[in-house]
Amino acid sequence: MQVRKLKVEGAYEFTPRQFGDHRGLFVSPFQQEAFQQALGRPSFPVAQTNHSTSRRGTIRGIHFTVTPPGTAKYVYCARGRAIDVVVDLRVGSPTFGQWDAVEMDQVHFRTSYFPVGVGHAFVALEDHTVMSYLLTSPYVAENELAVDVFDKELGVQIPAGLDVVQSDRDRDALSFAAARERGVLPGYAESAAVEESLWLPSGVGAAR
Repeated sequence: MQVRKLKVEGAYEFTPRQFGDHRGLFVSPFQQEAFQQALGRPSFPVAQTNHSTSRRGTIRGIHFTVTPPGTAKYVYCARGRAIDVVVDLRVGSPTFGQWDAVEMDQVHFRTSYFPVGVGHAFVALEDHTVMSYLLTSPYVAENELAVDVFDKELGVQIPAGLDVVQSDRDRDALSFAAARERGVLPGYAESAAVEESLWLPSGVGAAR
């Protein structure tokens, strides 16, 4: 498993080895040992798995979770091709306002780990693109917010030549500046405390 630190503090890209033969191919997108070595954590505590299918040009995000409770994500593309984007929305973070991207497909099988408090988006580059997520907390609709992926201040680069498809919520999402002014963005210290608590025994540490 190859590991690369992304530009957003605490975010990583993982690229697993592939094993192919006359039957096809085998690959393991999540490997506990590689995760432990990269993050110095015992493992990834899964509370929920998500699965989405998207047509070419679909953009989901930039989504983030109110923190606390917060959530961390481990993301991979199970089918198709996508640009997976992480944006640092944590006020006080050393990489606040920065973003990075991982191209996901069935050639390299790259995956991403996103820490608590950051924003996440992806762009589907093919029809029937399937994205799968491991989450450290259950989905709660009222805790899920969005920032405009086309916000010029953030400068996220979207591939050209796409007929963009978005949900109404994402199309009407707050600008980065408006989200800051309204105080809805996660704090860096609060996000770090929630993330630390993920690897503590149940009932110990920060509230979730």
